[in-house]
Amino acid sequence: MKKRQYAIFTATILSISGFLFSCGNKMKNTGNLTFDSIQINETSHLFGDTAKPACNLTINYSFPVKSSDKKLKDSLNHMLTALCFGDKYTGVPAKELIKQYTNEYISNYKHDLEPMYSEDQKEKKDDTPIEGWYSYYKNIEGHVQYYQKSLLIYRMDYNEYTGGAHGMYGTSYLNIDLTTLRPIHLDDIFTGDYSELLTDLLWNQLMADKHVTSHKELEDLGYASTGDLIPTENFYLTKEGIVFHYNVYEFTPYVMGTVDIQLPYEIMERIMVPDNRIINELMN
Repeated sequence: MKKRQYAIFTATILSISGFLFSCGNKMKNTGNLTFDSIQINETSHLFGDTAKPACNLTINYSFPVKSSDKKLKDSLNHMLTALCFGDKYTGVPAKELIKQYTNEYISNYKHDLEPMYSEDQKEKKDDTPIEGWYSYYKNIEGHVQYYQKSLLIYRMDYNEYTGGAHGMYGTSYLNIDLTTLRPIHLDDIFTGDYSELLTDLLWNQLMADKHVTSHKELEDLGYASTGDLIPTENFYLTKEGIVFHYNVYEFTPYVMGTVDIQLPYEIMERIMVPDNRIINELMN
């Protein structure tokens, strides 16, 4: 069930296609964006009784508040809202959407769990605690990871517990070309039938990172036990290369955590689009 819930979450955030500014940067950043952030920490108990289990929602959300280009600011707010909170909240001003999201989270928690908790309390025949299963939490962190020239990279961290053996967590990235107001996808970076070659490079880099010499050795460690290692749209660009980020269950079990594989540009050169403007800006 947890795996299915996370798969749905991943599909949703990918379907929408901390600040790190360089103090020494003399180049004009597209849009001259200024960001602000909202932090909330809300706890609500079942039946309004502090002796009973509660849900806790924490949000730390960064968003653009000023820009030399209103269309750019509005488009960014649309994309970042969809990434962090879902499409239903796009177009809602940040402060209001946080309020709506918080109210809905608490309302759904009480609606779903208060009847179940009451039944469990009635049927309980010993002193075995059940409160832990009803104590939910959710944390959403959205931050600008990089903003320079025409590139903005946004990172969203997600962590939630809804009962069961453990919670669920993950990280998603958006690399946004500010001149086109579009997320950057693998097809914008690579050319031709690149998927198979890129997959081989990912496997080879993972073998090097883990100091093994074969796929079999990686599989013995647990890699590819829950899915295939394939190029993911969940990546972020750096000056040196591309970091591909894989969340739990994508191709490893929960216990192994998330996996990052960084491929240097030089080893991908033969399958990359020549003279990619964003990457040239990034490297220079």
